[in-house]
Amino acid sequence: MINCSSDIKMIWNEKIECASREEMRALQSERLVETVQRVYHSIPGYRRKMQEVGLVPADIRSIDDLSKLPFTTKTDLRDNYPFGMFTVPMSEIVRVHASSGTTGKPTVVGYTRKDLNMWAEVVTRSLVMAGAHRNDIVQVAYGYGLFTGGLGIHYGTENLGATVIPISGGNTEKQIRLMQDFGTTVITCTPSYALYLAEVMQEMGIRPEELKLRVGIFGAEPWSENMRREIESKLRLKAIDIYGLSEVIGPGVSCECQFQAGMHINEDHFVPEIIDPQTLQPVAPGERGELVFTTVTKEGIPLLRYRTRDLTRLIYDRCECGRTLVRMEKCTGRSDDMLIIRGVNVFPSQIESVLLEMSETEPHYLLIVDREGNLDTLKLMVEVQGQFFSDEIRELQALRMKITHKIESTLGISVDVKLVEPKTIERTAGKAKRVIDNRKL
Repeated sequence: MINCSSDIKMIWNEKIECASREEMRALQSERLVETVQRVYHSIPGYRRKMQEVGLVPADIRSIDDLSKLPFTTKTDLRDNYPFGMFTVPMSEIVRVHASSGTTGKPTVVGYTRKDLNMWAEVVTRSLVMAGAHRNDIVQVAYGYGLFTGGLGIHYGTENLGATVIPISGGNTEKQIRLMQDFGTTVITCTPSYALYLAEVMQEMGIRPEELKLRVGIFGAEPWSENMRREIESKLRLKAIDIYGLSEVIGPGVSCECQFQAGMHINEDHFVPEIIDPQTLQPVAPGERGELVFTTVTKEGIPLLRYRTRDLTRLIYDRCECGRTLVRMEKCTGRSDDMLIIRGVNVFPSQIESVLLEMSETEPHYLLIVDREGNLDTLKLMVEVQGQFFSDEIRELQALRMKITHKIESTLGISVDVKLVEPKTIERTAGKAKRVIDNRKL
C-alpha cells in the first residue's frame, strides 16, 4: 500500500488510483480496442449486433467511440445460457458464478485465472478505500456459492493480507458470538442484514461498545443515507457502500473511501457511462441516469455497454482522499424496479428515506401493489418500534396518519399504511424483499 497524498489514507495501487484523466483515458482506449477485436471474432452474438449497425472492429479507435457500440442486456446473457457469451474454451474457465435472480434462467459468468487475479485486485483496492488494512479481522457475512458476494470479498481480503472469517450469511446469533470471540473489526454483508444484526445484538444484551467493529462494508441492495446513519448509530462503525454485479465481475466494481462522497469506480477495468433509460442516449456530465459498464480486461466473459439498470450519476472531481478514479453516487434504485402507480414513478428508496426519518418506525417495510378494477393500489406495511406499538387505538391511528401524510407528500399519490408489530416482516441474510407487485401488467 502506498500513500499518493501526504495528508490522507493509504492507497493500494497509486499508479492507477491516482492516474491523470489523460492517462486513464489512454489506458481505457488501448484496452477497449483489444476487447472489441476479441469479442467480435469470438462471440457470434456480438458480431451480429455490430454488423446490424454497420460496425467493424476497426471503427473503434479510442474510448471516444464507445457510444457507437451496441448495448448488452441481461436478456442477451439468458438467451446464450449457459456458456454462449464466453470468449475462451471451458478448459480456460476455472470458476463459474451465476446471478441470484429468482425468475427465468440465471445469468452465468465464467472466470479465467487472470480474471480471478484481477477480481482480487479490485476488491483489495475497495477494502483499502473503506479503511481496511492487513491487521484487520474481516467477517464475510455475504452468501458463499453461486452468488459472487462471499467469495469475491473473501479472496480480496486474503490478497490484502487481512484475516478472513468465512461465515457466510445467516445464523445471526453465531455471527455475533464470533464478532465477540474473534475480535472482528470489519463486517461485510447487506445493509438490511446489518440492521438485523443490530436488532439481534440488542435482544442478546450485547452493546456495540463491547465489540471491536470499526468498519462495515455493505452492498448488494440499494440503501439510503438515512439507513447509513441508522446502521452507524446502532453498530458504532463507519458504514461504507460497495457496488458490484456478477455480470461485470462481482463486488469491487466500485467502493466508497473514508470520505463517503461517492464510490470510486475501478475504471481501468470497468468503463462507466450514464444514459437516459428511455432514449438510451448519453446524458450530460453530472446528470443522473442509468449506469452502463464496458469491461476492458475480462477474459472469460467481457461485456460491451452492459445496461445495469442501476440509477446514479458520475462525479469526476478529484476526491479529498487523493484518488482520481471517477466516482458514482449511491444508487437511488433501478430503472426496472421503478413502480409506475397511477402514472407516477415510485421508487422503494423514496419510502425508505421517509421511514428512516421517523423515530417511531423500524427500517423494515413491505410494499404491496395491486389493481382493483382499473385502479392501482399501494399498501405499505411498516414495523413500529415496540415502545410505540400501543394498545391505545387512538395513538396508533395518529401515528398511521402521520406516516400516511409524509409518504403521500413525498410520492404524490395515496397509500394505505398498515402498522405492524416489530419482527412481523420477514428478515433475510441476503437481499431484502421490499416489493410485491400483484398486478398482471
